[in-house]
Formats: sequence, C-alpha cells, structure tokens
Amino acid sequence: MAESTQGPRIYNLFPTLVGAIPDWERRLPAIADMGFNWVFLNPFQAPGGSGSLYAIKDYYRLHQVVRGRSRKPADAVLKRFTAAAADAGLQVMLDLVVNHTAKDSPLVEEHPDWYARDEHGNVRSPFAVDPNDPDKVTVWGDLAELDFSKRPARREMLDYWDEVAAHYTGLGFSGFRCDAAYKVPGDAWKDLIESAREVNPDTTFFAETLGAGLHEVDQLRPAGFDYLFNSSKWWDFRAGWLLDQYEQFRHLAPSVAFPESHDTDRLARESGGDARESRFWYLFAALFSTGVMMPVGYEQGFQRALHVVKTRPKHWEQPTFDISGFVHRTNAMKAATPVLNEEGPQQVFTAGDEPVVGLLRHMDSGPQRSVALINADPEQARDFEWHRIEGTLGAGRDAIREITPAAEDEAKAGSGDDGDRIVIPPRSIRVFVAE
Repeated sequence: MAESTQGPRIYNLFPTLVGAIPDWERRLPAIADMGFNWVFLNPFQAPGGSGSLYAIKDYYRLHQVVRGRSRKPADAVLKRFTAAAADAGLQVMLDLVVNHTAKDSPLVEEHPDWYARDEHGNVRSPFAVDPNDPDKVTVWGDLAELDFSKRPARREMLDYWDEVAAHYTGLGFSGFRCDAAYKVPGDAWKDLIESAREVNPDTTFFAETLGAGLHEVDQLRPAGFDYLFNSSKWWDFRAGWLLDQYEQFRHLAPSVAFPESHDTDRLARESGGDARESRFWYLFAALFSTGVMMPVGYEQGFQRALHVVKTRPKHWEQPTFDISGFVHRTNAMKAATPVLNEEGPQQVFTAGDEPVVGLLRHMDSGPQRSVALINADPEQARDFEWHRIEGTLGAGRDAIREITPAAEDEAKAGSGDDGDRIVIPPRSIRVFVAE
C-alpha cells in the first residue's frame, strides 16, 4: 500500500439500494462533499438462485439491478464509474468473496476438486459458530465452501482468484474488502495479495474478521493486509475487551470502526430516529480507529436494514434527519489530525466508576496526542477537570486544542465551561489534541 497520512474514510454504497451503476455515479458528489476518500461496494455480480449478493454465481457478470437498462459491456460501465469516482477524489473498493461461491455456480461443476466435501462426498456449505455459544451454528445452505488446504488443486484455484482481482484492478478498483477473511489461510491471502500488487502496487486490502476467534485473526499475520475491521460498535464504554483487542491487533494491521454496517440493524431505528445518537456513534468510530466506515443512508437516518437478498431501489427512504454536515466536519477533523490516522497506543485513563470515560491516544510516528471525553449518559451533562486533561496530555492549556466537530442543533462545545471544568453534554464526546 502506498504511504498515506490519512486513514480510510469509507462510504458503503450498497449496490441494490442505490440501483444501476449510473445511479451510483450520481451519488459521488454528495459522498465527496461529506469528506470520504473511499467508496465500498458490496458484491454487484450475478448471484445464484438464492439471490444473495454474497452467493456469487458469475464473477464477471453484473447483478440485474446493477446493470439496469444498459446494454454496454459490464467492464465499460464499471470503468466509467471508477473514473468518475477518481475525478471526485474517491478510491473504490469492492467485496472480494473467495472463501465460497454460490452452490449453483458453474465452477462447482467445472472444478469439483476446488470444493470442500462432507463425509458423503457432497459439497459442503460454510458455517459459523457463535463464539459465546458453541452449540449455536449458522449454516449458509446456498453457498459452496472452497477448500484451501495444500494440494495440487489449490494452485489452480488461487490462479483463478488472482485473475479475478487483476481484472477488477484493471477496471480502476483500488482496493478489496475481503469477506470472511479468517476463513481463508493467511498464506493463501499472502499469495493473492502479492499477485494483485504486481498489477498495482498500491492496491489496498481490508480484512473482514468480525465474529472470528482470536486465533483465526492471528493466522492472518503473514498475509499482508492493510486494514482490519474492529468491533467497537458493540462496546459499552466499560468492558476491557475492546482495548485488549485493539492492542493485540494494531501490530497486525490498523483497523476500521463503524457505527453500523450492512450486517447490522439501522441505528436510527434502534434510537427512534434520534440524530444525536447517530452523531455520537459516528464521532466515536472516527476517533477510535485509523479508519471509519458508514453505510449509505446513515447520514439521513434511514431505518430499514439493508438486506443482501431483498433490498432494492424502491426501499430508498425519506430522511428522518440530515447529519451530513456533521459527518463532513467529523471527517475533516479526522483528516487533519495525525494521531487519529494511525493505530498508536490507546488506553482509558479514567476509573471504571467515573461517569466520563477518557480515552488517550498516542502516535508511534509523531508527538501528537489526543484525549476523548465520552459521556454516554443520555440524560445528564457531566463535567471534567481541566487539570486532568493537562496532566494526561502533558501540556499546558495554551498548548491544547479542542477539535470537537460542532453539531447542527446543539450549543457549540465549550459554551458551558468555566475556568476549571469543562462540560460534556448528554450522549456526546469532546476531543482535544496536544503536540
């Protein structure tokens, strides 16, 4: 990956909600205006009989919703989109699904030795075990699991995925989100990543590892991933597991946080359409990790969950609210603050029973430090002593800057402060930096 001073700020454009590729293109100015530097596309290829975007039948044909009325070659319309994105200052990544195919993919018949088999010789479907309940197993019956064990057929199979990645790289895609990356051996990913970078040395690889066991993520260390996705969305601001994971994996690759994803419920639905809640979680995601991601519609309070089979353009919603200005200001804050763009050491510096949670971040490559003061209480404002911020940052007040992005419908941060204490409004975060 090319050296960069800014982490990825990713807008997940869900293909079948937005519609045909020309409709994607019409969304680009708004995405760029919010300060994103990446667009992430879920699978847009032709699915198998289940209709799931993640049950890909043909890696080179377009989903019928994505194709729309166009009769131009798929490569031509995709290349036009990535060029338009580049003109808007956006890189584009797509989902790379290599641990399975649709069960009705022609590859199952053409290359039967590529697939994992059960004790009866039938093609096996992939499954996931709930790490908190080993008896809870989810099986995806519409999928056929690929076998990455070391054997002669593996080389042929890896060559196929090398060609898929090279094809899309040639169309202008700059990165790949690797779905269920932990399901594929790290050495197989290493082969694929190195081959892709022979085509474009700057190709960026993002590993999706949510729900994986720690050992499953650890085995990806040799692969050369640029980023992982983390689980900060589920933090209660008290338990120690998130910071433990952050420290363990920041040496493997920096991470990307998100307030919701295409796999979760919509936050605006859970909050009853509370814009403050959506601002709170987006700001936390942006300041916690090197990268941040949000899905289409988050900025407008969409409440219908994205569905990999059923979602269509007719499900586009009327806005519940519009926080796109806040997202823009948060992204601008992140882009301009070096400590928020690398996975340096991070720790909670407040006691577990304090109402305010204080996060301190350091840089590995520079002197800047940040403090985030998090008031998760939805009802009550909390205050915090200035001298504790000065002591934590090791700087006098005149050397400390507040970079909290302003909310549209709330008083500017700092309006309730006095000389010795600062006020954190209910369900909000204030952010400070010092060199």
